[in-house]
Amino acid sequence: MDRDRRPDRDRDPGGRARNARPRDALGRPLPHGAPGVPTMPEVPLPPEVALAEAERLLAAGRPFHAHEVLEGAWKAAPDPERELWRGLAQLAVGLTHAARGNGVGASRLLLRAADRVAPYAGTAPHGVPVEALVAWARDLAGRIDREGPGGLPASALVPRLTD
Repeated sequence: MDRDRRPDRDRDPGGRARNARPRDALGRPLPHGAPGVPTMPEVPLPPEVALAEAERLLAAGRPFHAHEVLEGAWKAAPDPERELWRGLAQLAVGLTHAARGNGVGASRLLLRAADRVAPYAGTAPHGVPVEALVAWARDLAGRIDREGPGGLPASALVPRLTD
């Protein structure tokens, strides 16, 4: 049977596969029936709202959920901004990896995010402080490479997404 069409797989009303298992604050699946942290709805938010919500979630130590918000903005963004939003979503995934203790994944995604966001330095769409954010992501990737993610204080994993 086609793996994506397994009858026992969680599906949304449109028939798309969805994981209905609850998740912890870092997005890791929990057993069915366990209390979890609410996930973000799959409704794209206006750019300024998405940035504010992602920043709030990052400050609350929920980078996986910030990623969901930024991914929604990425998928809804006009073509000229898609790579910016994709980079911001990757930044949040890198922070998720760091919070989970995966230094290699964190560093790689932070650098990939910085590379995607950097071309927007001249325009700073939606008030994103591009140059400062790129420098922050690259610096954090270097710190993780040198020290590992375990010794970083939670505050080191909270970037500024807006001026």
